[in-house]
Amino acid sequence: MIAPSFNIATVNTSPNCQQLVAIFDRCFRLAERTCLVAGAQEPLYRPASDEYDLHMIEFSHDYVSSALHEVAHWCVAGPERRLQEDYGYWYAPDGRSREQQAEFERVEVKPQALEWLFSVAAGVHFRVSADNLDQGLGPSETFKNAVHTEVVRLCRAGVSDRVASFCRGLLSFYHPDMTLEALLDDRHFVRSSL
Repeated sequence: MIAPSFNIATVNTSPNCQQLVAIFDRCFRLAERTCLVAGAQEPLYRPASDEYDLHMIEFSHDYVSSALHEVAHWCVAGPERRLQEDYGYWYAPDGRSREQQAEFERVEVKPQALEWLFSVAAGVHFRVSADNLDQGLGPSETFKNAVHTEVVRLCRAGVSDRVASFCRGLLSFYHPDMTLEALLDDRHFVRSSL
């Protein structure tokens, strides 16, 4: 199975999932044999197999934030992790205990910092997610501080090639006058906005 490829015909100031899929395709479909797929009930990463010609990053429904978040997880995962379904990561679904929530927040710092970077590049609002609605546990202040600290660190230390490539793809479509260097100005990432 090969996921459909979309062409970007016109600039739209309000990002949608088809645009994100097309931007991701341009950046990674050939180079990384990976595609971004909308419409899943739950996000899932599927490595290429006899059934799938490409690695597939499936994101929830047509949610822009889900797409950006799942791309962030893909950017964090190393080569060995990208050979495992859902990268072989631990995950406990909604309804986590306080201890499980603390572990969730620990492993989500870097992906959510990257999602924030991608959100700014695409011009969409970023919201830290605790992903635990059943328990009524929103993101802790410690978690928000950690995500902010990580995005500032990324801005100052630089980002990986995959992160830079996706940011450039987003910028070229949504903010063609902005450079990656301008995006990585940590003044775009204000802690009080979380």
